[in-house]
Amino acid sequence: MSADFADRTDFDNADRGHVASLDRLVVRGTGDAVVWEMDGYAFLQGEGADTVHPSLWRQSQLTSKHGLYEVTDGIYQVRGYDMSNVTFVESDTGVLVIDPLISVETAAAAIALYRQHRGEREVRAVIYTHAHVDHFGGVLGIVPADTDVPIVAPEHFLEHAVSENVYAGVAMARRGYYYDGHSLTKSATGKVGIGLGPGGSTGSATLLAPTLEITRTGQEETLDGVRIVFQLTPDTESPAEMNFFFPDRRALCMAENTTHVMHNILTLRGAQVRDTRNWSRYIAETVELFAQDADVAFASHHWPTWGTDAIVEYLTEQRDLYAYLHDQTLRHMNQGLIGSEIAEILTMPPALDAKWHTHGYYGSVSHNVKAIFQRYVGWYDGNPAHLWQHPPEAQGQRYVQLLGGVAATVARAREFADDGDLRFAAELASHAVFAAPDDADAKEALASVLERLGFGSENATWRNVYLSGADELRRGIGTTTLSLGGLAVALTTTQLFDTLAIRVVGERAWDLHVSVAWVLTDEGQTYRMELSNGALVHFPTSTERPADLTITLTRRELFALLGGGSLDDVATAGDTGALATILSVLDEAVPMFPVVTP
Repeated sequence: MSADFADRTDFDNADRGHVASLDRLVVRGTGDAVVWEMDGYAFLQGEGADTVHPSLWRQSQLTSKHGLYEVTDGIYQVRGYDMSNVTFVESDTGVLVIDPLISVETAAAAIALYRQHRGEREVRAVIYTHAHVDHFGGVLGIVPADTDVPIVAPEHFLEHAVSENVYAGVAMARRGYYYDGHSLTKSATGKVGIGLGPGGSTGSATLLAPTLEITRTGQEETLDGVRIVFQLTPDTESPAEMNFFFPDRRALCMAENTTHVMHNILTLRGAQVRDTRNWSRYIAETVELFAQDADVAFASHHWPTWGTDAIVEYLTEQRDLYAYLHDQTLRHMNQGLIGSEIAEILTMPPALDAKWHTHGYYGSVSHNVKAIFQRYVGWYDGNPAHLWQHPPEAQGQRYVQLLGGVAATVARAREFADDGDLRFAAELASHAVFAAPDDADAKEALASVLERLGFGSENATWRNVYLSGADELRRGIGTTTLSLGGLAVALTTTQLFDTLAIRVVGERAWDLHVSVAWVLTDEGQTYRMELSNGALVHFPTSTERPADLTITLTRRELFALLGGGSLDDVATAGDTGALATILSVLDEAVPMFPVVTP
């Protein structure tokens, strides 16, 4: 059984409640640079192309819709203005805003569209459903930095938002460049979306720290007259996430826990491995808590589902989807199979596969199974031969030597490609590239195989990864304009110091021993920082101990100092060279490091 192309329910739901769209949706940022546009997806209104999987073409048609939509009385969404949706819930004296997109620029454009058709309502609260940047990054396009409105989020939100988007932000952004297809043109031979949405904006991401935390399921808050009942769902699609119900409007917000795709258990851009067992159980809990009282269920991606029976059916199928992936992976794992082997044999139940919303446009059975395996037993598959393998360049050199040189390796890769074994052709051609990165034939052989793999993929992020790799092999590494600098102001002092610690060049600091006491006058807290054995250790302390340097300042002055300011602007005691010593052993991240080449 497979999903029915004649079933137009999703198209009807995606169009339902449409209020208005711009004829040309183009959002500009600093220097008039385009940070978001949807005109390029107009080609998707055609009948399809042999360079795009038919099922992915259908999904991309749906995610290319944009505009203001009414979800139910007093609840509106702007869709297609970024990777995610922003939701507006009209309140007694204004509006509550749920998940303000990635960028300040797109969020501002979205609320402008809403206000154009619903009036100049003031923002009375902002709600973050979870700790991914496409659900909070545009907050300063919605409210000013000095706002006093409540910022509502699940407990531990800030910890996980910083862990993912700051600590690992550079690596994730670079990997995201591939899975988003950032360098690709919008076309039938390029980018058609990412399955979860049209793609990600490239403007300025910002963050305001939460001021109201949701700490338990069943917690009820009234925001400007709007009653909301919350359900915490940690370790599901995000380590910190929540669903919530509007009982007076019979409307259920599912955050990103259920969307119209099979989601990622481990996204290709990188993240913590998600817990499919918990994920399924929390969806089951949602059904028990809210579904029977809901007339509409909406999420921060895709289109809503209307009708109590349809909601229960949809949530139940999503529940079963993640439970099946989890349980069958564990069953096979306990019979001795490794992740890559399980991924080859696991087939979804026909009744689930017949539903469009279970298809792997964003996640996939293949990489989700491997992620579940990784969560339980780690990267090592148990085979001693795989315990200490060579890294890619060394492997490439050895494979090429065995095959008789680069030219011979490329020739064999093309033979496998001609025979239809694109997976092994890509592996051989990649070895050739890593052994001889300047060899034009090797790069083109790999690029052509990756392109064919991309054209055949139902999964949008797999398509983008393959085509981005082909693009970089042919044109070199491009650039990105997404800025995460606006997240820094929300960091705690400990998190800010962490951003220094992860930049220490260990071997340059092995023999250095330096201590600094940071006295934050507006926090009423002292932090001790020690550079010792190549590690920059820091912690809040109430113990008075001598330090090489004591710096007394406010939090604002701390940001200014670490942003390139001078010690002359703050109060110091001791050896001012101590801070210079610490700063001298820091390196800079490389935002656009090589991926498909050494």
